[in-house]
Order: sequence, then C-alpha cells, then structure tokens
Amino acid sequence: MIIDCHGHFTTAPEELNEYRRLQVQSCECGKCEIFPRPVISDDQLRESVETKQLSMQRERGTDLTIFSPKAVGMGHHIGDFQTSSEWATVCNDLIHRLTVLYPKNFAGVCQLPQSPGVEPAKCIPELERCVNELGFVGCNLNPDPTGGNWQDPPLHDKWWYPLYEKMVELDVPAMIHVSGSCNPHFHATGAHYINGDTTAFMQFLTSDLFKDFPTLKFIIPHGGGAVPYHWGRYRGLAQDMGKPPLKELLLNNVFFDTCVYHQPGIDLLLKVIPPENILFASETIGAVRGIDPETGFHYDDTKRYIEGSSLSAADKAKIYTDNARRVYSRLKV
Repeated sequence: MIIDCHGHFTTAPEELNEYRRLQVQSCECGKCEIFPRPVISDDQLRESVETKQLSMQRERGTDLTIFSPKAVGMGHHIGDFQTSSEWATVCNDLIHRLTVLYPKNFAGVCQLPQSPGVEPAKCIPELERCVNELGFVGCNLNPDPTGGNWQDPPLHDKWWYPLYEKMVELDVPAMIHVSGSCNPHFHATGAHYINGDTTAFMQFLTSDLFKDFPTLKFIIPHGGGAVPYHWGRYRGLAQDMGKPPLKELLLNNVFFDTCVYHQPGIDLLLKVIPPENILFASETIGAVRGIDPETGFHYDDTKRYIEGSSLSAADKAKIYTDNARRVYSRLKV
C-alpha cells in the first residue's frame, strides 16, 4: 500500500466557495455574520474528486490519501474565532463525507478553528469532534494564524500546551501548515509555506518541547522547507546551544514529507533525513499543477522521484507505508 500523507480538498464544489465569499465579505464589512451552511449533494462530492484526486491516485499508483481541507483556504487571519469555527466545521464535515463515500481512498485530517490572538485551547472541541466522532487521524496546525505577520507566540510556548496535551491524549499528529498570506512580502505557496516549515523546525530546535511531550508528533511538509538543505547549519546551531544531536533532539517527534518537486531535491532529502522520518506525499492537487517540460511528467508526481532514487526496497516500504502507519496511528489500514 502507498499512503500519501498530504492531500487537500482543492476541488470542492462552487457552493463551498460561495459560502466562503459571503463570510469574507461580511467580515470585511466588520460584521462577521453567520450564514446557512452550503448544501452539497453526495453526487457533487463524487464529481469533485472522481476525475481529479481519485483519477490521479489510479494513474500514479497510490492507494490512500490522508485528506484535509484546502490549506491556503483555511484563512485563519480572516474574521474572528466564530468565523473560523463555522468555516472549519463546514470544511471538516465535507472531508468526513468523502471518507464515508470513499473509505479505501481517503482518511480525514481536520482544519482547526484557529484565530489570531485566540488561545489554541479553544480548538480542542473541534479536534475532539473530528477524531472521536468523525474518525479523523490527525490535524493541520497553523504556526502563524495571522497570515504572515507572526504575532502569536511560537510553537514551543506554553500558549500551545493545552492543545498538545489533547493531541497526545488522542494520539494524533499535527502537520505543520500555514494558510494564505496577507503579507505582500510573502507569496503564499512559494514563500509563506516554506517559511512556515522552516520556522517551525527552528522553534522546535531551540526549545525543550519534546522533553515535556515525548510522544508528540509533527509532520513538516514540503520536504521540510529549507531544513534538509541547511542540515549542517542546524546541527551546528544545536551544538553551539549545548543541545543534543538533532537525531536525539528532534527525530523521535518530527517527520518530513516528500512534497519536493524535482529529483535532485528528493535525492537530497533522502540523503540527509533518515528514511524512518520521511512520509510519502504529493500534495495533489495542490500548489504546483503543471507538467515539467524537462521530464514530461507532472511536477507533483512524487512517486516517480522515489522510484528514481537509490533507496532500498525496505526503505521505500518505510516511506510509502510503514512510517505513515506509525505516525498516524489511528489509520485503519
């Protein structure tokens, strides 16, 4: 079985987009109203994935996608906590319906109702609902709900601890994933995403978070941002700070995915990060949708890069299947 740990519902029916437009317009006017939730049929949901995500699963030879709402669409910086709560509920319920319609193809990961300046503890009820009632296997955690302004406390601050305690209790990991950027300096998918990945890793490195939470698990997507490329820098910084080696300090708790869209990048990731800490992922259908003119294949067809590497069959099995089962322990596959 090949498990893709990073997929988003980027092809949702237009009714969901219209609902969000109403929310955003209301908040821009200073009202942040509550609107009737969109009515979307099962047939519409099937149509939204059959010729897209499911078609690509079949074509590329993957089996199960760990599926969450559209990341750039989470928009935690928009409106208030009530806005985020309504939006998260609507999006998570659609993911759940897809996991019911296609239980062999999708496993759910939830969007949290984060909002700038609001304690992460307030996200706990939605996390519990999604895990205990909807059968989700994890959550996406935005380290910057302000959308590029980085005004909330860093991930190692005790501000986050109640949420971490609940994650440990439920035995679910979080994928670190920022959302859209409202800062014109940071292109959302080209800069803000990579900044978020790299920043989260450095926050983990400089803290004792995993002494307090030895079983807490995070996945840093997009190949870890800048982390593998600068692994020597991070090793050296940890050493200068008197920290243990990175393998001991972080690699029991922090994992990376394979959303890197060229062979040299994947090869570097596989050379630097132990295979036990890498989960297969493609982010399909996501940030990069085109065909690479140098190869003739889609940039996000990441299985081709794993197959084109020098990995052993045993290490491929870890990356394709075993690590996802271990990190997402609630997976029923």
